[in-house]
Amino acid sequence: MNELTLSEMVGGAPQGPRRRSRRSSERRLKRRRRRTWVLVLIALLVLGGAAGAAWAGLRPLIASLNQPTDYTGPGSGSIQVKIPDGATGTAIGQVLQADGVVLSVKGFVDVYSNDPRGGSIQPGTYAMKLRMSSAAALAALLNDADRLLTRVTLPEGTRAADVPALVAAKTKIPIAQLQAALASPSALGLPPQARGIVEGWLFPATYDVPPDMSAADLLHQMVARTSTELEQAGVSTADSEDVLIKASLVQAEAKLPQDFPKVARVFDNRLAAGMKLQLDTTVHYALNRFSVATTIKDTQVKSPYNTYYVFGLPAGPIDNPGRAAIEAAQSPAPGPWLYFVAVNPDTGETKYAITAAQFAVIKGEYDAWAKAHPGK
Repeated sequence: MNELTLSEMVGGAPQGPRRRSRRSSERRLKRRRRRTWVLVLIALLVLGGAAGAAWAGLRPLIASLNQPTDYTGPGSGSIQVKIPDGATGTAIGQVLQADGVVLSVKGFVDVYSNDPRGGSIQPGTYAMKLRMSSAAALAALLNDADRLLTRVTLPEGTRAADVPALVAAKTKIPIAQLQAALASPSALGLPPQARGIVEGWLFPATYDVPPDMSAADLLHQMVARTSTELEQAGVSTADSEDVLIKASLVQAEAKLPQDFPKVARVFDNRLAAGMKLQLDTTVHYALNRFSVATTIKDTQVKSPYNTYYVFGLPAGPIDNPGRAAIEAAQSPAPGPWLYFVAVNPDTGETKYAITAAQFAVIKGEYDAWAKAHPGK
């Protein structure tokens, strides 16, 4: 048995192993602390990298939020801007931004959305400036004076042959282009029932003509308007040509709108009785002239448009009738009349008759007027 020292006997047990155990625990604690700091450092590095990546992604967005979206002031210079039909506020903003008028689509849409008049912007070409504020750009689009167009009015009863000169006098469309377009009716959208005849299908109205509108486009618009008017008047496709022919006769024969339905009734009554219409206006159309007086020789012209020569309706419309004439042809007034006479062509006063004897009386009133107004 080995002898034990006094120090080893203290406490009744050996002390060496306990000291070694304490030193080992301290070393493990230090290692755990080092690992903890390493993990914290790694976490900080990861978070820092993520924040950096996030910043790199967010920086352009934050920068864009700080960028201006609108110019200030009325702008300068000049530019023509074309707004297409049916364009939304965003589409208009895109056009304006692409042309250098406004700074951003967003800036324009913000102003457009807050103005209830925005939806009334008309398609067309506008005279605008560069670098305008969105408010100034919107104001220009709402101002008719900034819209580059001319207006041309086609009166009721205008003949197709007279349309080119009338339009050319009011617009920048050359008369030669208008005449060429009339000579190519297939490009004008004429329906099959028109049989390629433009007469009667050019609706009389006021038309806006932008700078870039072609002759064919304008005439196409007139034809489309006629189709719309016929539809609104309840005219079927099958009846459209006959209604237009009658309406053109009404337009030519009657001066006052209140007479339109009565004159239309006379046409229907004569056709139903198997009588010729015998209308001087159809003679004048066949002879390509305008006048009041008609001679016996005139009435003998052999033309499918001369209703002294042919039974029934003429071969086609003799002018381009308006809405009131179309409605009268579609819905004539009730009445037994077989004759009518404009006893005073200056005022348009018209009288009606049922019998030939009654007709002779009112015809005498016209003869007296004609004698007092020679040359008309």
